Amino acid sequence: MGNCCGKSSSGDDNFQSPGRVLGSAPPPAQAGDTARVPAKATKVGGPPRTLGGGDGSAAGGGGGGTAEDARRKAAEAAEARAKGGRPVGKLGEQLAEQRKRTMSDTLKDASAEERRRREMDAAEEARAHN
Repeated sequence: MGNCCGKSSSGDDNFQSPGRVLGSAPPPAQAGDTARVPAKATKVGGPPRTLGGGDGSAAGGGGGGTAEDARRKAAEAAEARAKGGRPVGKLGEQLAEQRKRTMSDTLKDASAEERRRREMDAAEEARAHN
């Protein structure tokens, strides 16, 4: 009886090596057992940089200057997003309209919608009793 998908039945290779005691070191590696080392190691990225430092010049340890610079850049980016220009597409225009509305306008529209719904429910109830 042999294995139809495995190695030839010349012997069990798993049990050919000498055994060892549990907890002992593995046998030394043979010449053909090691993997090849790549010829050239690839370098990823450039010089190390601190978070928020755009050019890496602040990596030497500047202290409070880099935090203030990062805060200033974040504020400038937020202002640029807020100014933004014209809204894009139909959804952008609807969003711009919603932002322009005040709280009282929103409440008035919600109230009017609720009144219309109540009127429709009353009309439906009247039709159902007839």
